[in-house]
Formats: sequence, structure tokens, C-alpha cells
Amino acid sequence: MNYYNDNKALQHYLDHPLMQRIVAMKEGGYAACGEYNYAPSCFAEARKGYEEVLALVGELCAEVVAPNAARVEKEGPSLLDGRVKYAPATEENMTLFRQAGLMGVSLPRRYGGLNFPVTVFTMMQDVVCRADAAFGNLWGLQDCAETIYNFGSVEQCERILPRICAGETMSMDLTEPDAGSDLQSVSLKATFCEEDGRWYLDGVKRFITNGDSDVHLVLARSEEGSVDGRGLSLFICEKSCGRIRTRRIEEKMGIHGSPTCEIVFDHAPAELCGSRKMGLIKYVMSLMNGARLGIATQSVAIAQAAYEEALSYARERKQFGKNIITIAPVYEMLGAMQARLDAARSLLYETARNVDMNYQFADLARERTLTPEERQESKQFSKKADALTPIVKGMASEIANKNAYDAVQVHGGSGYMSDYTCERLYRDARITSIYEGTTQLQVVAAIRYATGGFYTQLLQEYLSADVPASLQPLKERIAAMAGLYNEALAAAQAFGCQETLDFLSRRIYETAAYPIMSALLLLDAAANEELFAPSLARFVAMAEAEVAAHTAYIKNFTPELLTQYKK
Repeated sequence: MNYYNDNKALQHYLDHPLMQRIVAMKEGGYAACGEYNYAPSCFAEARKGYEEVLALVGELCAEVVAPNAARVEKEGPSLLDGRVKYAPATEENMTLFRQAGLMGVSLPRRYGGLNFPVTVFTMMQDVVCRADAAFGNLWGLQDCAETIYNFGSVEQCERILPRICAGETMSMDLTEPDAGSDLQSVSLKATFCEEDGRWYLDGVKRFITNGDSDVHLVLARSEEGSVDGRGLSLFICEKSCGRIRTRRIEEKMGIHGSPTCEIVFDHAPAELCGSRKMGLIKYVMSLMNGARLGIATQSVAIAQAAYEEALSYARERKQFGKNIITIAPVYEMLGAMQARLDAARSLLYETARNVDMNYQFADLARERTLTPEERQESKQFSKKADALTPIVKGMASEIANKNAYDAVQVHGGSGYMSDYTCERLYRDARITSIYEGTTQLQVVAAIRYATGGFYTQLLQEYLSADVPASLQPLKERIAAMAGLYNEALAAAQAFGCQETLDFLSRRIYETAAYPIMSALLLLDAAANEELFAPSLARFVAMAEAEVAAHTAYIKNFTPELLTQYKK
């Protein structure tokens, strides 16, 4: 079995037309061919290399990581003298991936990385998290190294990034006991010592994934007397300094193999990453966008695993003398699970491609001044990435939860038992709509793109593409959904009250998300009708019902109802 080879959707996204441009920019026009081992000379060579690595990851995940997941779940990490020890099966997974050279995936070859685009790294995460979401957390945090690459000094990059590529682990230390979603309230103190010219960190961080990592990215208050985000800076702090201690590993509902830690910084020496006072305003916002794409990927992967478990069980389980997959309420549920999964994945890879192009232009700007045309194009990709990220993180995580719920339901009483994988998936899925920004915070992040008209523009762009005649009726139904979204948005804005708009924002968000996801799945079906058209038809039907319900609610809303909710 191979978790890449059996997923035709991933192979489809590897062949998306924009990938040729993404790869050419990532490879600097293929100028490194001959300078580094395995540096490709053209897109065909690059694609072949990606497929080989993806197939390797798919094999390792199907043959080792997935079978290890039950052991990891039972054993979990342990704490000894302030240090975290992974479960033995987790250590086995990490060692295997290090030996296979699967670290530093997106980092440049000069640091020992694979120099893969974000989209390909996303595909690897998609495969890994399907096998075990907890291991996906640990392995995927190598992506934090992008922050050092983008904002760190040349010396920091040359010293730290080769170690990440060699297999050292990372964490992003943001949350504190009194600063969760409100990161402006971070109070961990960073003090500069004039005598030795070094920064020192003192305080506590909480809910830190992989909190006993080798290299920490720490958000800390560097400006004495400050009370908001303008007083925060980002620091690099290494476990080897001996002044970081894990105080506890949290007992959690799910993702047991991923240690979530409370850690203490006891005058830990650190170094500034980037400029002072830009920690939250610039660097953490960039870091969080990458993390949210990662959680969206984890969500899609869990949705995939849940669907596979439900489908397999339904094919084998007999009731009333027949396999339950032949019972209409069951196969309707399975069809809906696949449709939601395909729509979420379509949105995920559209987001990843725009993030990729944004990164490629940023890299190009390091080498030379961008032309006016390039600057304009860069802004468009950046805006798309920023607008799509909160939708994919919010919607994909909710879909992961729904698919995990339905997988348990298909299993019936057996699904409630820990003997079955779907029970673990149900618990693992729950965190996806909470960490790296709850679904409600994604709504807050997205609403300005709704009120500013950007989602309307995106829908117009997606629906302007030609599709086969067989898909034209579905395209017209999606266009009608887009029309309902515009009506709902106009109705909400007509109240002329910010509080009312805020109250209705989740419904506006979903009323935009459903036609956007439908339109993207339509484009995928236009390229591969056999693979995606069945899911498209099912998803459009479900999306129409959701959009109609939200639109009716908004149009019938009265200020008196807001008063009732306040009681």
C-alpha cells in the first residue's frame, strides 16, 4: 500500500498548469542544475523528483507511520527531569524520516534542503497526516525554519538551517497562560544585557506543540512598559542553552503523540530574529499564516483518513443480510464525505499555489528589484493567499470534524470503541478547528475580504473559465450561489451597524466559502471530469442548501434578534 500512489487527486494537483511557473521560479530558472545533486534541468525532471519523494513518503506512511499510530496513541510522550521523550514508535518514525532525507523540505539546497515548493511540501504533509496527525505535527514543524530563512540574518541562516535540514526539531512558542488568541497580551520578558550584548528570556509559555524542540521561535516583550503588539519581538532560543525547562506535558483529548508543553524560560540566552518590535506585527503573522495552511492540510488528511475508514467498514459490515454500503442513508453519508473532502482539498491546493507564488516573488525580490508588473502580480498573489488562508483553515477543519463524526456513525457502536481507528480520528480532528486560530478567528480574519468585495472578484475570476458542456449546468448553479452571496452581503451591510455585521459574519463567511469551494472543484472537474465530477455534483447540492439557509437568515434578520442573543 502507498498513501501517495493511491491518491489520484494529489497527482492531479502536481500537474496543475501554475506548477510549471512555481517550479521554474523556485529553481531560479533551473540555474542550479549541475551545481547540486538532483537539481533539475527542467520541469519534467523536477516533477519526476517530486513524484519519487512523494511515493517514498507514501510508502513509509502506509507501511510504518500508520501501523505505529496505535502504539504512539497508547504510549505517548513522557517527561523526565524537564525533558520530553517521544514515544518509542514516534522516535522510530522520526529516525526513519531523517534517514530518508525528508527534513528541510522547502529550504534551499545550499543549506542541505530539498528546495521543494510549498505546494509539494503540502502534499507530503497531506500524506503524513493521513497516517498519523500527531506525527504530522512534529515533522511538519520544520516549516518554522522558513521564518528564519525569510527574516533571520545571513549568519543565523548559515548556522541554524543546515541543522534543521539534518533533522533538528523546531517549535513556535507564542501562547501563554494569559495570552491565547490575544497575542498582543504576551508578557514573557526579553531583556537586553549591555555587558555581554545578549538578550535573555524569562517567563512561561503554554500549549506549545513540540515544546522541548531543539530550536525555539519565541514571541517576547522586548520593550519595557509596552502593553500591545508594538512592544513584541521574535527571538531564536536553543534548547542547548540549558535554560529552557518543560514543566509539564498536557493531557489532551487527541493527538497524543504530539507533546503539548508548558515551558519555562529561566534567563535563557536568545538572539533577535529580524528587527525589534516587529515580532507580532510582521513575523508572527507570517508564521501563523504558514501554520494555518499546515493545519488546513492536516484537516484534509484527517478527512481523507476518516472517509477511507468509513468506506472500508461499510463495504465489509453486513446487517439485515447485506453490506451496509448498499443502504441508502449510509451510501448518502459516504458520498457526502467524499464530496466535502474533494472540495476542501481543491481549496487547499489553490491556497498553497498562491502562497507558493507569493514566496517565489519574495525570493526574487532578494536578488533584484522587481519590475512594476512583477510587483503588481506579487501583490495579487499575496492578497489571494491572505484571503484564502482563513477560509481553508476554517472550512477544512470543520469538514475534518464532520467527516470524523460521520466515520464513527458509519461504524455504529464499534466506532465508539478504541479498537477502531475512527475513534482516534474523531478525537484528533477536534483540535483542528481550535489551534492556530479558532474557526471564529478565521471568520474575523476573512470578513474584510468579504466586505471589501475581494471574494466577489475571486468568484468572478473562477467562473470566467470555460468548462465542458457537461459541466455547464453545474457552473450556472454555482453562479447562482455567488449571486445569493452578494445578496446576503448587501443585506448585512444595509443594516449600517458594525455590531450587526459582526454578528452575521460567520454566515457571510460560509456563504462566500461554499461557492468559492464549488467553483474551484468545478475547475478541477473541468480538467479531470472522471475524477472530480461526481463529488462536484454532490457538493454543489449541499452547498446550495447551506447558502440558501444563510441568505434567508440574513435577509430575515432583525435587530431585535441581536438583543435576544445578548440576554
